[in-house]
Formats: sequence, C-alpha cells, structure tokens
Amino acid sequence: MKNTNTPELTTLCYIEKDDCYLMLHRVSKENDINKDKWIGVGGHLEADESPEECLLREVKEETGLTLTSFRYRATITFISGDGCTEYMALYTADGFTGEVMTGDEDKGADGEGILEWIPKSEINNLNLWEGDRIFFRLLEDRDDFFSLKLVYNGHGVLTYAAVDGKPMELLDIIEEDGSKTGIVRERNVAHRYGSMHATVHMWVMRRKEKNAADAAGKSSSYGISANDPAGEWEVLLQKRSANKDSNPGCYDISSAGHISAGNEPLPSAVREIGEELGIRAVPEDFLYVGTRIKKSNKEFYGKPFIDNQLSYIYIYKGSVDTDLITLQEEEVESVEWMALDEVIRRLDDPSFPNCIYLEELDKLKAYLAEHPGCIY
Repeated sequence: MKNTNTPELTTLCYIEKDDCYLMLHRVSKENDINKDKWIGVGGHLEADESPEECLLREVKEETGLTLTSFRYRATITFISGDGCTEYMALYTADGFTGEVMTGDEDKGADGEGILEWIPKSEINNLNLWEGDRIFFRLLEDRDDFFSLKLVYNGHGVLTYAAVDGKPMELLDIIEEDGSKTGIVRERNVAHRYGSMHATVHMWVMRRKEKNAADAAGKSSSYGISANDPAGEWEVLLQKRSANKDSNPGCYDISSAGHISAGNEPLPSAVREIGEELGIRAVPEDFLYVGTRIKKSNKEFYGKPFIDNQLSYIYIYKGSVDTDLITLQEEEVESVEWMALDEVIRRLDDPSFPNCIYLEELDKLKAYLAEHPGCIY
C-alpha cells in the first residue's frame, strides 16, 4: 500500500561562537513535539524554498542573526513513531552579523522558546533527543558529510539508528543494580559521557595438565601453590584487534560484549561467543559467576572513553578445540591458552598489555573452588 503521509522537510542549524552553540529551549508551545527539549534553530521549508533559503530565513526570524558563513553537514531522517517522518538538512554556522534577539519572559525568541549560548562541553547535560546526542558526537568527530537515520517508538525512545546506512549499536542505560532507566543510548555516546550500561563476560576454561612438581604438591612453575584453585586452570584469552575503539591489541576476556537495548544477559552471551569465536552455544552451556561494576576513564585516538558498566560474568563449560575456532577478524586478532595463575601474575607486566581486572579473576577462582567439578 502506498504511503500517503507526506514527509516534512526542515532545516536545523547550530550556530557557533566562543566554543558555544546557540541553543533554543522549547518551552513555549504546549503541543510541541520538542516540548522542553533543547534544539538548534530552524524550521520547515516553505513553497519553492531551497534548504539554504529556509535556513537563512528561519535563523533570521528565530534569532535576529544574519548568517554569513555556514556548512551543510548532514541529512537527518527522523521517524517519530507516531506518524511523523522528517527529512532534515543539518547545518553548522560560524559567521553572522547582528545580535541575538530576546523575547519577553514568557514567549522567548520569536515565540518558540528561550535562546541561550551553551558551552559545547555542557551540551550533553541538557534535555536532548537521544538522536541529537548522536549527531553532536558525529559533528565533533567527523568533518565530512554524513547521513543519519533515527527511529523512535512514538514515546520519545530511540529504537534504531544508522549512519551512512550502517546500523549503530543501542544500549539500555541502567542503574548500578541493573534496573533500566528507560533511556536508550547509542554505544559511542554512552562511552563518551560515561553512561552506565550492561555487558556480558564469558570465560572459556579448561583444566591444566599438572607437571611433576604440581603432582608432588610443590609450588607451580608460576610461583603459586599447586593447592591454589588458580593453579589447576587455564583460560582462553583473546587478543583484541588493533582496530578496536578501546584497548586495541590488548589481551582480554575470552569473549565479551554489550547487551543491546531490549536484550537480556544470557541470550547476549550466546550471541557474543558465537560472533567472536564461532562457538555454537546454548544458554545451558554457561555457569553464572556473578556481576561486577567496572568504572574507568581513558582516552583512545584522542577522544575520551568513559566505561561505566555492570558486567554479568559467566564460565563456558563446554570443551573448545582452538583449531576449530572462527575469529571475528574486526574484533579479535588471535586467541591463546594461558594458565590462570600466570594471567594473575602478569596483570601488571608491561610486556603483557591487557584490560583484565584482578577482581574478576578472583571471582573466577572463588567459583571454581566452590564448584571444582563444574568443567570436565
């Protein structure tokens, strides 16, 4: 059936000055899809207008400014979920003449809301559409033109996003106890600003063959007592791809990944270990070890990477033939078996770059001590 809804054609502009954006707080209109949100300035194309003509007219009407320098940065496809589809031409502008006009206390500028210069560093603290957070990040990270599609569920919750035709990963933002806040946020935005989200960690393990010293009850070759639970086990470590957006080239958990929006831990564990290592698992193959909260603040490729996550930790109890493992090349460079006690010993060794945490290994040791027969 042919869609009879006519898409809306609009422009949106973020005007820059002194490392600030001119933002419009939409507080004036009651039946406004942008009610209480902070957005840029712009509006609908009138008959026979080009996007640039609309841009110049709307900026003049809403702010009193005459643009003298602007760039067409992106096309935004906005689907509200309640029958509204909008194609938006997104601009930034760094040159203008005139002074920003102010309306009365109730109506603000041009009756649309209140105009205010907001430092770019504080933009994320505003009440924004989640999709707007994505294109603010893209405007910061990219200088080329891009196309962004944003789909909402009709109640303001983001359900799909794609940049240049490639789907983006969306995450449920959670409290530290795992409860969902109702906010769905794009993965890179969550890491840029440190939003709490959930991940799954899957450890592939096997019993280590004992040498003569171990059998005699003496210290192991790694300097840990053979009676230590760590001395009985090996773990499969992955070496992260050199192209990863965080911790590239580091040794890491056997398999790990984000829990995508709307998903739960165990199905996510099954999916991730299949994608990264080619292991065909079912939920019954996993032993639940517990959870831990990780908080880190690092920088990669000149950009902040704030990782606040609640991790669900599992042991994969199936046997694994490393010769049959199929690696996801964009995620994993290689895999290697290593004694658990050696991993613990080398965590702070500069020659062993890793993003593994002792607290998590201690949880594995405690679980294995309490369940010595859990893996055969």
